[in-house]
Amino acid sequence: MTSYAIERTSATTNADAYRETERALWGHYGLEPREHFVEIDAPAARLRVLESGSGKPLVLVHGTVGPGGWASLVQELPGRRCFVLDRPGWGLSSPVDYSRREYKVVAADILAQVLDALGLGQVDVVGGSIGNVWALGLAARHPARVGKVVLLGGSPLVPEAPVPGFIRLLASPLGVVMLRLAHSPARVRSILQHNGHGSSLDAGRIPQEFVDWRVAVGRDTGSMRNERAMVQALLRGGTFRPGLTFADAELAAIETPALYIFGDEDPVGSVDLWSRVAGVLPHGELHLIAGAGHMPWFDDAPGLGAEIDRFLEQRPGG
Repeated sequence: MTSYAIERTSATTNADAYRETERALWGHYGLEPREHFVEIDAPAARLRVLESGSGKPLVLVHGTVGPGGWASLVQELPGRRCFVLDRPGWGLSSPVDYSRREYKVVAADILAQVLDALGLGQVDVVGGSIGNVWALGLAARHPARVGKVVLLGGSPLVPEAPVPGFIRLLASPLGVVMLRLAHSPARVRSILQHNGHGSSLDAGRIPQEFVDWRVAVGRDTGSMRNERAMVQALLRGGTFRPGLTFADAELAAIETPALYIFGDEDPVGSVDLWSRVAGVLPHGELHLIAGAGHMPWFDDAPGLGAEIDRFLEQRPGG
């Protein structure tokens, strides 16, 4: 276990430059996470985890925004020992092949192996976007490993969830062209605006350090090439393949308490859809944030941190 130790990995083209930009992002929030590398066997991969803080363990699994997107939320959870996973193929983690087994099963088994490698027993899990599938997948397949689950933003949890236009385009032949285009701050800001975060950009709630880091993701790592390979394995004819989403019967069998937080500016799904999903979960609840986008903590990190803390610390029946 080291703090930003210089370690070469095939998952990046310029690990040193990536780490430097990442360090600046976390430093903006006064955080210096510790770096772990863990080995898993099924599927075989070498994965990176950043650890910050102390207290009860909390695992965070990101969406296409990337692991650095969690920095502002981790700052608001000072009573937690946060473990931020670089999903396979992201940051400094090696990629895996998602085409051979059901995605939610692979995700759950990867997370369980990561917990084993870190010496963690039962944890709470926060997911964002497709990270919600990882969080609920772990609760469904390895229920003893999960205390509570927090789901943030629209996600491919159920078949009727819409495929985001960016993901559909990334999986298409035009995705190759997208990857060849140089990442720029203007492009990052445009993506954030399309995800409902325009007002937070204008107000300065999303710092330049995040924009710089997101540019470095495309410039210095293979993250987006690997993300394209993943979404190609998850889509068929512009819709989600079986094995990614949950049927209502599967959701109804998950006894883990779950909080779904959704911003009404999020273009993925709707209040009605996620209210229905929260209602199917036996111990689910929905928290709506007015004016928030796809990554709702980008728009109100203190409020979201307080709501997550309330939910995680609430006693059963409280």
